[in-house]
Amino acid sequence: GSAVPGPPFPGGGAGGGAFLGTALGGVRTDGGGRVEAARAAKLTYYLREDGGEAGESRAWLEAFVRDFPDKLKELRLEAVEVTYFTSLSRQDEFEGNTRSVIPLFSVTYFLTITFSVLSCLRLSCVRNNIWLAWCGVLSSGLAVLSSFGLMLYCGVPFVATVANAPFLILGVGVDDMFIMIASWEQSSRKAEKSDTKSRLAETYREAALSVTITTLTDVLAFFIGTWTAFPSVRSFCLYTGTAFVFCYVYVITFFGAVIALNHKRVKGNRHWITCMQVEVGKKSCLYNACCIGSCSSESPEPETSETESEHPMSVFFQKYYGPFLTGRWIKLLVVLLYGAYLGGSIYGCTQMREGIDLRNLASDDSYVIPYYDDDDRYFSEYGPRVMVVIAGSVQYWNESVRNDTEACTRDLENVAYVDKNLSLSWLRVYTEIAESGLININNKEHFINNLSVLFQFYPSFEWDINKTGDEIAASRFFLQTVNVTSAIDEKNLLNQLRDRAKQCVVPLMVYHPAFIYYDQYLVIVQNTIQNVVVAAGAMLVVSLLLIPSPLCCLWVTFAIASVI
Repeated sequence: GSAVPGPPFPGGGAGGGAFLGTALGGVRTDGGGRVEAARAAKLTYYLREDGGEAGESRAWLEAFVRDFPDKLKELRLEAVEVTYFTSLSRQDEFEGNTRSVIPLFSVTYFLTITFSVLSCLRLSCVRNNIWLAWCGVLSSGLAVLSSFGLMLYCGVPFVATVANAPFLILGVGVDDMFIMIASWEQSSRKAEKSDTKSRLAETYREAALSVTITTLTDVLAFFIGTWTAFPSVRSFCLYTGTAFVFCYVYVITFFGAVIALNHKRVKGNRHWITCMQVEVGKKSCLYNACCIGSCSSESPEPETSETESEHPMSVFFQKYYGPFLTGRWIKLLVVLLYGAYLGGSIYGCTQMREGIDLRNLASDDSYVIPYYDDDDRYFSEYGPRVMVVIAGSVQYWNESVRNDTEACTRDLENVAYVDKNLSLSWLRVYTEIAESGLININNKEHFINNLSVLFQFYPSFEWDINKTGDEIAASRFFLQTVNVTSAIDEKNLLNQLRDRAKQCVVPLMVYHPAFIYYDQYLVIVQNTIQNVVVAAGAMLVVSLLLIPSPLCCLWVTFAIASVI
């Protein structure tokens, strides 16, 4: 970078050098702390967000984001790299991510339908179960529509994370569909279960327990998640949990009816597309291949018998994989592998670190990613510049009040993450001017009238005082934080500042836009552990109620808990 003559660095406080820690990055200083060079400069422009100008400010920001890239191209900068960010960028990225998910719905449903159709495909045009696949996927889609409609009707907020719910519902719905189809095909092998009513009853007897257990565990897990302190997570859990309920209802009603209708079609020897009866006789080879499944003029088995061959995967698990797992040494090996897996999982949990990478909140090709990279590279030495607000009307002209405020300020400055040399307080400067004998601030009239003297020397302080007539409704001063390098530091900083502000006799509030992210660190670990324990307990209760073997219930609970 080129040489930059100027004020001491770091400076701060009125009457001294300007604090440039948040404006210059990658700096090189001389022995006296003066800036010699800088590799990056951050230019910040403030817009009004109150009153009638808020709309104009938003329009300006939208126009800036839209037009600025073209302006940069016109400048053809070679030696300078420019990245940018606005107060709307993060919210726009959230909304953009939600919109970007919508095209994936069609891709996901197409792939799921394709897989389901291929799984249900048969060579015989009568035994072809393609409609079962279509309707199974359709039932998942109906569950999503029903749950979203109900939640929106009830006024539950639709947040960006809810856009991911359809993918979960589709996976569970298709899984339930295959369980129902497998149970239906199993029922065909029982001679006493020949009519539609008996076979459907047998299907529900076999499949309903599995489907009910999975649905109950899913619904309980998501509804327990609504106990969290985060509104966005509550909305996601409400939408998804309700969708699982609808998915279960559609599977045991709508999809069961589709299975019965499909069975009647097969029993009537009707084509899967036209529903016209297929004649089994001396027809052309092409007709026999399309309608019967082979070129033979006679069907090897009457279509009305609906004899189903076992699926190769069923044969594999039943004849090979099952007996393989029941071997004594294999059981021991499985226990050892599970213990190793559990130990690795626990170790991995201990290595987890709290925190959020803001890059993950934007799309990969977003303009904010380069900005985040530059901000971390050049401006990570200093933490957020925290605003301390004196809320409400305070008698600043009372010397005891000023002393209390100064004591509170010094207490906040004693926080380990605060550099007391970089604080900026209009009241402290105003008091210093008064103590020099230039002005009198010991009564209300003098205090209010002499503010113009302060603003004459320090015009920026006018933005720190909300004055209406002869009353000061609120004011603020700033603390500069340092060494905030991890989520633990961010959590400790927030806790210490809030605790000390709460103990102050003057009504204080600490604020920075980043605190909305720091807040989650205060409760996320407690919420996560609480929800996992409650969910595991609820799943154990469900297993005990629906699974007759207590030992099996215990293993099911262990399996679910270890996955969580």
